[in-house]
Amino acid sequence: MTHGGGDVRAIAFYLPQFHRVAENDRWWGEGFTEWTNVRKAVPSFIGHPQPHVPGELGYYDLTDPAVRTAQARLAHAYGVHGFCYYHYWFSGRRLLERPLDAVLASGAPDFPFCVCWANENWTRRWDGLEHEVLMRQDYRPEDPRAFLTDLLPTLRDPRYITVDGRALLLVYKAALIPDVRSAVATWREVARAGGLPGLYLVACQTVGETDPVVLGFDAGCEFPPHGHRAVWRNASVRMTNPRFRGIVTSYRAAVAESLDVALPPFKLFRTVMPAWDNSARRPDHGTIFTGSSPELFGWWVEQIARQTRAVHAGDERLMFVNAWNEWGEGCHLEPDALDGRQYLEALARGLARRD
Repeated sequence: MTHGGGDVRAIAFYLPQFHRVAENDRWWGEGFTEWTNVRKAVPSFIGHPQPHVPGELGYYDLTDPAVRTAQARLAHAYGVHGFCYYHYWFSGRRLLERPLDAVLASGAPDFPFCVCWANENWTRRWDGLEHEVLMRQDYRPEDPRAFLTDLLPTLRDPRYITVDGRALLLVYKAALIPDVRSAVATWREVARAGGLPGLYLVACQTVGETDPVVLGFDAGCEFPPHGHRAVWRNASVRMTNPRFRGIVTSYRAAVAESLDVALPPFKLFRTVMPAWDNSARRPDHGTIFTGSSPELFGWWVEQIARQTRAVHAGDERLMFVNAWNEWGEGCHLEPDALDGRQYLEALARGLARRD
């Protein structure tokens, strides 16, 4: 695959939880994958499009190399520059690592990627039992060095996405890291000692302190729907789930808010989402955005791509998409039975459009 430079690079977040692992079997039941929640989803109101049923890729297993190749071909065909894999690392112990490990070991698919350290506790959050921690982030004193040392082979891969030669590394909740500036200094030192030109560190705009300058990072990255001021629409739908205590809100309002926001003084990469509905994971407490359409999504992409060209130059012309395959959050570019490839087509059109 060939990958052009200079213009906006759209990078899609990528969830690896579509294969069995022993921990999930133990925590959630035999055979659990992300598809378990997706298949069980039911509508909460009249016209609520649940469950999300996958299209041409089917209920895939990411341990199958043919699936990973098909994903990359599809993404590339519609203008996705690369995937950002979630990286689950707990003081040296990893989870859901098999898909990316297989990509690294096999050299296929030939498609750019980077990683985002999903550095939060693994909890029973989907069941609403946030206090029950299944895997804890301990942040031991030796962790910063161990984390980056473990990651070096990944960062050295020729497909790994860089910004001016520096490996692009995202952190989901950077503010949770104790003495984060010291940890970041250690990461940079280990990277240089490991032969890398450096790191380009991006703090996702999620919780706590998100100013990358304060954190010692290079830039921030939006993470919608984090930070969205919900427009309450519960009263405008006819509920069929009497237990529903979540939020029904407006996708159109989220797009309008995104385009109206004042840019911060620090370097910020914008992020779009095709839709959002996490009621598959949280049936009675989900957040459901109504009114998404391929046309509106494509228009949002076009506006954000235009802004990205105006604000950033060269390798820093990055925009992110949440997400490639967050099926349990109703948030996926991957084709589904309802819309087929329409969101991918909208992405391609939005990226290609020029004034």
